[in-house]
Amino acid sequence: MEPRRRLSLRRRLGRPIFVLTHHPEDARPAEGVTFLDCDVAEAVRIGLQAADGENRGHVVRQAVGPDRALHLSSSDVLGLVASDHVETTASAVTSRTSLRRRHAKRLMIVGGRAHPALASAIAAQLGIELTPATLKTFAGGETYCRYEESVRGADVFVVQPTCANPETGVGLNDALMELLLLVEAARGASAHRVVAVTPWFGYSRQDRKSAPREPLSARLAARLLETAGADRILAMDLHVGQIQGFSNRPVDHMTALLMLTRHFAERDLPNPVVVAPDVGRAKLNQKVAALLGSDLAILTKDRPAHQEAEVTNVIGDVEGKTAIIIDDIIDTAGTLRAAAKALRANGAIAVHAAATHAVLSGDAPKNLADGFEEVVVTDTIPLRAGMPPSVRVLPTAELLADCIRRIFTDDSVSQAFAGENQLF
Repeated sequence: MEPRRRLSLRRRLGRPIFVLTHHPEDARPAEGVTFLDCDVAEAVRIGLQAADGENRGHVVRQAVGPDRALHLSSSDVLGLVASDHVETTASAVTSRTSLRRRHAKRLMIVGGRAHPALASAIAAQLGIELTPATLKTFAGGETYCRYEESVRGADVFVVQPTCANPETGVGLNDALMELLLLVEAARGASAHRVVAVTPWFGYSRQDRKSAPREPLSARLAARLLETAGADRILAMDLHVGQIQGFSNRPVDHMTALLMLTRHFAERDLPNPVVVAPDVGRAKLNQKVAALLGSDLAILTKDRPAHQEAEVTNVIGDVEGKTAIIIDDIIDTAGTLRAAAKALRANGAIAVHAAATHAVLSGDAPKNLADGFEEVVVTDTIPLRAGMPPSVRVLPTAELLADCIRRIFTDDSVSQAFAGENQLF
């Protein structure tokens, strides 16, 4: 008969003392004790809640052999189990009305089709393999997913930046829908906790109304994840900080700022000046300037239409200096190209650019082809084909794996960034 309840006591050094099994066919639970692995040099102590008052709190202790047993009171039980001599490693009865169990947590990583290489790299950093899952798109355009092994009781981290990936045939909206379905499937399969790992949070730039009758698309995307069943959201360098408040679920925020800053510090560029691409990025770039020990300049710009920008002024001294433009996103790179032109017109001898998210849509390859000594991005989004050789990609798998490990072990995520992960 399969035992209904198994308890193990271990020494402080970890060696098993004994295993106690409570069989369901026993009429008197307190007496249903089987010793499977005894150390005769140790006194074995266990408290097992009885089915009635007569046997409540009985303790069986084996000191020398299996036929020498002693019954103790329930007060003795609590003192012995809580003593320094033994500790519980599975479960123990701590009161008459509850059974306490130490949950053996499991961490599982599943990747969607938006960025399978990043998901595999994260799993490798954690020393595990990706959880197998079937992902496909039906002829009618509907997305299908299924976990190929049980996720019951596990902490499931779904790695899916909401971006397009031409190699796997998914668009931005397909990636978002696939993420929602993976979260919903894990929740329906009784996962203990489901975390949406979205290094690039799609629709993040639609965070406010810039004209009447516009939606707050970033808020909708956050609420869709919440409705699907995500317990947490893990994102990197959100476009604006208020997106963290669009969901009622916790949002753990990461930043690639320190990674990008370290890259330029190692380059030891001559006479650097950090340039904020607009007033909204001044605080972030001021932090980079402080870390690099350089000056700060700020660009002002106008947006006559969507995905169009015009640089109107350069605030600060850039003459004879190496300009470093730091932003969160490079999309069509039209603004970046205009910024480089304005900086060179004001005397900058070289222009470098960096951003966390390489959306790189439209004419981005053409706009980045000249005018820049180097363009540094991270791999939160798969790099589009046809980029000029000046584009360099920094890996984020190690940073993401560290944050996932911290969430899994209930540790602090902000400590991974020395508290500097909210630079908005």
